[in-house]
Amino acid sequence: MDQHNGEPGERPGQDEPFDAFGVRSGGTGGGPAERGALVPYEPPTAPFEPAAPADSAFADFPDFPDARDVRDAPVEPSLFDAAAPLPKAIRPAREPLELTSGTPSGGSARVRRIVTPDYLLTVNPVDGTEVTVCPPEERRTPVPRTRAERTAHLAAQRPSPPPGPPAPELPLLERDEERERLIRLLARGRSVRVTGPSGAGRTALLESVANACADLAPDGVLWLSGYRRTVGDVLHALYSVVYAGDDYRPSRTELPGLLRETGAVVVVDDLEFGGTALEELLAAAPECAFLLAATPDVAAPPAESGVEEVFLSGLTRVACVDLLTLAAGRPLEEDETAWAADLWFESEGLPLRFVQAGALLRQRDALRFPPEPDWDDSVWENGTPAAGAAAPPQDLIPDLTGFDDPAAPDPAAPLEIPPVIPPPARVPTADVPLPSLAESAAPADLLASRLSESAREALAFAVALDGECPHPSHLPALVGDTHGDAALGEMTAVGLAVPVAAHYRLAAGVTQQLAAALTAEGELSEVQAHSAALHYAWWTGHPSVTAARAAAESEAIIAAMSACRDNGNPTAAVLLARTVAPVFAAALHWGAWERALRIGQEAARLSGEVAEEAYFHHELGVLALCNGTMDRARAELEASIALRGALADRQGTVVGRRTLALVDDLDPAGSRLELPPAAADFDAAPDAPAATAPLAVIHQRPPAHHAPEPGPKRLAVVGTRRNMVAAGTGVLLAAVLGTIVTLGATSGAGGDSDQKNQVKPLESSQEEAPDAPSTTAPETTSPTGTASSPPASATTTTTGTPTTASTTGGSTGGTSAPPPSSSTGGTSQPPPPPTHTSGQPTRTTTKPPPSTTPPTSTATTPVTTPPTTPPTTPPEVTQSQTVSAPPDFTDTAAPTATP
Repeated sequence: MDQHNGEPGERPGQDEPFDAFGVRSGGTGGGPAERGALVPYEPPTAPFEPAAPADSAFADFPDFPDARDVRDAPVEPSLFDAAAPLPKAIRPAREPLELTSGTPSGGSARVRRIVTPDYLLTVNPVDGTEVTVCPPEERRTPVPRTRAERTAHLAAQRPSPPPGPPAPELPLLERDEERERLIRLLARGRSVRVTGPSGAGRTALLESVANACADLAPDGVLWLSGYRRTVGDVLHALYSVVYAGDDYRPSRTELPGLLRETGAVVVVDDLEFGGTALEELLAAAPECAFLLAATPDVAAPPAESGVEEVFLSGLTRVACVDLLTLAAGRPLEEDETAWAADLWFESEGLPLRFVQAGALLRQRDALRFPPEPDWDDSVWENGTPAAGAAAPPQDLIPDLTGFDDPAAPDPAAPLEIPPVIPPPARVPTADVPLPSLAESAAPADLLASRLSESAREALAFAVALDGECPHPSHLPALVGDTHGDAALGEMTAVGLAVPVAAHYRLAAGVTQQLAAALTAEGELSEVQAHSAALHYAWWTGHPSVTAARAAAESEAIIAAMSACRDNGNPTAAVLLARTVAPVFAAALHWGAWERALRIGQEAARLSGEVAEEAYFHHELGVLALCNGTMDRARAELEASIALRGALADRQGTVVGRRTLALVDDLDPAGSRLELPPAAADFDAAPDAPAATAPLAVIHQRPPAHHAPEPGPKRLAVVGTRRNMVAAGTGVLLAAVLGTIVTLGATSGAGGDSDQKNQVKPLESSQEEAPDAPSTTAPETTSPTGTASSPPASATTTTTGTPTTASTTGGSTGGTSAPPPSSSTGGTSQPPPPPTHTSGQPTRTTTKPPPSTTPPTSTATTPVTTPPTTPPTTPPEVTQSQTVSAPPDFTDTAAPTATP
């Protein structure tokens, strides 16, 4: 053996011990080989070095390398050689188009591009979607799908049967007349709407008619769902079935041209709109015959649309008993037939109620009879199932003599059918009675109580999500059971869950029946919605989950978002909405995209996450831009820019401003946010003559019924930012007006303490205050005792419009001439003459002018005693204050001279 593979003791230094550092030390002798000294590593020498002569035998074989060539060739380092450098791993270059970015859920999401006829969208999960005008080279031409491709696409959109026990196959009973009528109308090219309550069997009837009309139209039958979808969503779903292309979304104006040549029978189940929206759907595809199904609460189609109405009623009593027999899987007993008659009268013959009643009978049978024995094929080890423990050994071996020489059966002999012997009942019938009428009317609680623990937990999740059942692949993680995927099969087998669109949801009335019972038992709380939201946030953010797969689970995801927002967990709703919003946009499911953005925006406002709220505002603005609503797009983008500016988010602000600039370029005449004109006038100083100081400052108060005049450039305050601006304007207006009223109330503080200046709306008063220099104009007295009229003064209003003040000239005759009328607001009325004149200070009260609003208070005239002797000297020139309130609430104050 060589030195590498020799026995212990054959290699030098093999038996030498290792020190604490894992290095082999030397021998016990002196020198460097002492214990503890480090021995340098020496690579082993080649064990064999051949020396072939010149006439080597390998020379005759040119394809075989010579030994010298092997010796001279460079030796690659072994992977077990510790001294050799490690080989460098060559990583493949990342594709430049597969850009990735982090998501709030911790995963990564790819930056996707969506093409529309007008715009090119780059869905960026971090800063928001960027929108540019679509260049000509990026425009797409839709390619029609083949019939096989349409069939495969439709099959992927339908829900697959869930794992678990299969539900019994039930036929369509007493619907032959409606079925034949629908087929005849569709063959004539007529559109029909089937109207019936939930549980009447609308979906089963539509499936039967669709199978019969497979070859009726050139493009076959196209099955769509109108569950929680608008007319735009249904039109785009129809386009995605007819045309291929996962990254192109046509506009609403382009869809009629693309669908005009499509000739098919379009089946739309669970329709939720009617009226003009239904008329738009029919007009977009004129060559298609539509088979619609809706509940009676949906708006009826227009009379001019030509849609035929077919109403579904309940089944007859005989059909209901037959349906219950098929659902139970056995003939009914006498008491069960009577119970079915009572149930038919209470349920009005709805087929769903008898499917659930059949499940009740099957569960009752499972309690009365034992389960079937588990037959074991290993008969050589365990023997036959009939053999007991005390059987002799020869009976444990099965009898196989009949297989040695089987006799040919006699064809003339009658076929012997062994009788079916039911197993003995484990529980007496009296111990498991039939459900009462109340339990059969609301059977969800009784049905759920007999399910497995995993199925009950899955039911709690479905009730917490407003009836939306998660996909079976999510149930093991949600319920904490590896076999939890079979829970949905249990619910569908007993009639608690029904298929709708691409998923399952609880049947009509089940959510209301189970919510109270599960809450009382402590099995239902906000924990289910919170757990589902966190699970979906992780799942949708995972790189392996495609956008189409996430869009198929959109209803359960949106229900988890809504439940977290309403149950006090807005942060979880924000996290989920932030993760799934770009995924829904990339999947071209823009109806779910809009709902997720609005729920996320409300949740972000409740939780105080301003950055996330700005993101949702930006995405809503992009969506409004793509839909053509420029005013809404501008409002949402302005709100997003304001919030990001407050957060100093430079990159997000740049993205928002670019999108807003695109909106302004496309709609330059759009309405912009404007402040009220009165708010700007308070900032500027009023234009008043410097020679005369104002006697009083009057506050302009508009009446309660006053409304702003409509104009083309006035826009309703929309969005968070506009509400903030309006609130700030109101606070500023209140502060300024409060200051003005305070100044007006304290302007006459230096006058008589018994008679204060009181300025009230809709009142007019004159008061003399000679001792208050701040409120009276300077007087001018002539040597002869005549008074010169003071200069006119202009009053200042809150709107900044100067008005003409009235001026009263003085005279020596003891009477004053009426002043010229002042024009304010289009009406003029001279003030009445003074009621009393004396040498003492005089207070004159005048009657207010007519106004549309009655005065709030009445001024009283103080009683003064006239002098007993006439004055011997000319009276002093006085100056009074006049305050008036015309109908347009523009008050005028001017000085007057009274002899």
